[in-house]
Amino acid sequence: MKKGDFNIMSNIKIIESLKADLLCVIGQFFKLLTKGSNVAQNAILNCISGAIILLYVIGDRLGYSFITIDEEIKDKLKLGIIEEDEVEKDGKDLSRLYSHLKKRE
Repeated sequence: MKKGDFNIMSNIKIIESLKADLLCVIGQFFKLLTKGSNVAQNAILNCISGAIILLYVIGDRLGYSFITIDEEIKDKLKLGIIEEDEVEKDGKDLSRLYSHLKKRE
């Protein structure tokens, strides 16, 4: 086996592990939402941040830079704002997230 082949296999194994971790985090998130208690607030925040981190790392492993992912997110937000997505109409969530991301630049 060539060194390059080993790196590809290692990368695939890591991606599969990250995907499994993501499913576990999402499952835990949904489970916490059913509890509805204030005790779960930190755990819910932990799940949200963990899922975002896992998705960025999976994207990176698949060859997308963090900047590319950020730009794609901003493009999707702009589109949702322009098309007046239901979430945008109800509370301007997309606009607020877009503004937050723009401030980080």
